[in-house]
Amino acid sequence: MATVILVLASTLILLRNAHAATTYDVGDSFGWQIPTADPNFYGDWADNKTFFVNDVLVFNFTTGQHDVLELTEPGYDACTKSDTFLTENKGPARITLKRTGEHYFICGYLGHCSAGQKLKIDVRDGRGNTPGVFSPPGGAPSLVATVSLVFVFITYALLC
Repeated sequence: MATVILVLASTLILLRNAHAATTYDVGDSFGWQIPTADPNFYGDWADNKTFFVNDVLVFNFTTGQHDVLELTEPGYDACTKSDTFLTENKGPARITLKRTGEHYFICGYLGHCSAGQKLKIDVRDGRGNTPGVFSPPGGAPSLVATVSLVFVFITYALLC
């Protein structure tokens, strides 16, 4: 009986710390374009959200009018294409967040970033740990495997 209680408690702890991936439309209905009234529009949009590894950002834009670049903080701050490590030219662009820490996105079209078409977010690992440490992708499949294993142990404990 003690084994069953221990296994159930472990399952509850695992489920409490689990996070299902969320898909975010960047800018909501406004989409990914030059902010018309507020150059801090995308920062304000991100302020009330918590992003986790395996969440997906959808940048809705018209191909040929905008793009999405993920780059380093210096490139973000200077609105330059230096240190770009991801470029998405076709809209809508779907970007899965694969690591913890800060992520920086800009539109690489001339003048768009300096007009406010830029986004900085902080990504957590989904287990309540602080950002900054690389987390491997695949949280959902590993959660399914863990929960399945727990149920096998529960079944075994009940039958023995």
